[in-house]
Amino acid sequence: MAAHRKSRRRPVGGSAARTAATLALAGAATATGFGGTGHADPDLTADQVKARVDKLYQEAEVANEKYNGAKEKARAAERRLDDLRDEAARKKDRLDSARDALGSAAAAQYRSGGLDPTLQLVLSSDPDRYLDEAAFVERAGSRQRAAVGRVRRQLREIEQLRGAAQLELGVLKSRQAELKRHRETVTGKLNAARRLLSRLTAEERARLADEADRASRSTADTHEDLGSVPAPNSRAGAAVAYAYRKLGRPYVWGATGPDAFDCSGLVQAAYHSAGVSLPRTTYAQINAGRRVPRSELLPGDLVFFYSGISHVGLYIGNGMMIHAPNPSAPVRVAPIDEMPFAGATRVA
Repeated sequence: MAAHRKSRRRPVGGSAARTAATLALAGAATATGFGGTGHADPDLTADQVKARVDKLYQEAEVANEKYNGAKEKARAAERRLDDLRDEAARKKDRLDSARDALGSAAAAQYRSGGLDPTLQLVLSSDPDRYLDEAAFVERAGSRQRAAVGRVRRQLREIEQLRGAAQLELGVLKSRQAELKRHRETVTGKLNAARRLLSRLTAEERARLADEADRASRSTADTHEDLGSVPAPNSRAGAAVAYAYRKLGRPYVWGATGPDAFDCSGLVQAAYHSAGVSLPRTTYAQINAGRRVPRSELLPGDLVFFYSGISHVGLYIGNGMMIHAPNPSAPVRVAPIDEMPFAGATRVA
């Protein structure tokens, strides 16, 4: 139940975190090829650049969650379309078999030539036997008419399936267009952040990384007893233990692990490891369990931030969470006070 309490874990700190943060900032700065050798805009200080970058990251995360939602809907539409096409193909096979049977019966009737039933009775050498055979032929004709009726119904069903598939194809194309729009929004925000960071010198980027590292170490010193709060059950404990194992893994938008994550991807993967299925997006995850007030938080609860519910973390106790922040920082421990709190959900 409290797998995360077997040993006291500390947030990633010291030189390792400082190096990771410095590399993240440097990578963001050089990704656009500007080199970051000075201020392109002398009116912006390093702190102002950081504030703008943080804002861009938050806006990118909003678009990222919309992207994740559109991706799930596109996948669902694609599955429904495949199911409709498979069903239509199966019905088409049955229709072809029924048509072949009708064709064979029609050919046999044509070859027999067939006389008018009254004449056949008159010319028959055994009227009683003829009448028995005529009744059989009538029954066979009824079965044939029923077979024709089945073929007609199958044709209508196939046409209906094809119509439904055409509608589903339209839904899929709409979802794919929505996916493209959100992807472009995310990449545009991230590229803008990189361009801003490219204005900083190497020394300025190192200073910002060092400040982030000191804040992380200060958080760890203030919360020595992170492992002292028990998880409410084994599944929540397993989810927290998974999140601890992923400390230091990079943030990649749209990623669900096991080596990189976005915020909702980390939470989803953590609970998946505990045998609990969660939705993909923050907007859906907040409704995936029972809402709990901030004063009653327990390890394993999902904590959400911003008015648009665009960020999520996994609560670990004592006012702390593990989350995947943004492209400038890896999965880490952080106080839930560092962002505007929007709500919490208990899923296990």
